[in-house]
Amino acid sequence: MVQAIINIDEHTNRILNIIKAKYNLKDKSSAIDLMATQYEEEILEPELKPEYIEKAKKIIQQKAVDVGSVEKLRDRLGL
Repeated sequence: MVQAIINIDEHTNRILNIIKAKYNLKDKSSAIDLMATQYEEEILEPELKPEYIEKAKKIIQQKAVDVGSVEKLRDRLGL
């Protein structure tokens, strides 16, 4: 665990207290952890997540399927 001394304004302090109370958290550190987790899930792009990178690597290693023409692809898919 990393310890940090941070400076926050009064508004941010109130928000952390609200999160702490709403989720019945032990301290403001837990509130910050929760906020960071939610930010990661909601805001960060999925391609930045390690799971996406691993999935992309597996897809790249797969053998390509030659479908030829559009007509052959339609036949293959039964369209």
